[in-house]
Amino acid sequence: MIRTLFETPSSYRPSDAEMAAPLPPVEAVLFDFSNTIFQMTDLETWLRRVGAAAGRLAALDEPGAVAAVSAQLRAAFRLPAVVALQEGRDLSRAQHHRAMLGWWAEVDFLRGAEETAYRELTAPDAWAPYPDTEPVLRALRTRSEHGLRIGIVSDFAWDLRIHLAHHGLDALVDTCVISYEQGREKPDPHLFLKACADLGADPRATLMVGDNPVRDGGATACGLRTYILPAEHRTGERGLADVLRLVG
Repeated sequence: MIRTLFETPSSYRPSDAEMAAPLPPVEAVLFDFSNTIFQMTDLETWLRRVGAAAGRLAALDEPGAVAAVSAQLRAAFRLPAVVALQEGRDLSRAQHHRAMLGWWAEVDFLRGAEETAYRELTAPDAWAPYPDTEPVLRALRTRSEHGLRIGIVSDFAWDLRIHLAHHGLDALVDTCVISYEQGREKPDPHLFLKACADLGADPRATLMVGDNPVRDGGATACGLRTYILPAEHRTGERGLADVLRLVG
């Protein structure tokens, strides 16, 4: 294999022939889940659902109450003990559960209602697709004779398929590789390569779409092409139409 003076760190080892040949056309697209194709319900809606279930909804009707809870959540998330709990939280549901409850125990409104808050976080309708998610997934299905294969590779601590099913999108996704099921988090190559294997796709013919340049961008070390969306909390379309342009 031809070597260059400065090697790019990678587990990907293409042959000389592959390096000289044109790139194969995209035959599969992998998506991150959270903040890429789905987003959690807004903070106030979640707090009101928790408040209604825990019998403390009236507390949120005080002037400035939601803003105060939001500020306390942000401050609590910076506490050293809470920060430590977040390490590897998506490796298992138990770890994620401990991390969230440890955080919310530091917030006055949520203290004592942590289990209720967790149920509302993981409810099927607590996460919703962006407006352009379904149109783009359906369009990808028409991009070849049999449709491009579609997968999700996500650091997530429970079965995100319940959210896909709730919104009628499960039939548009061929495989989900989720950190809590694999005991690994991105950018571990195993996650990307397992998704490619599940889809029967060559990594060199696969596109990974996400919003984190370190975690999602790690797919490049496996030979995948990668498209990174701006890391912003969109309330409108996510910008997924660009994926259709990239796959050609």
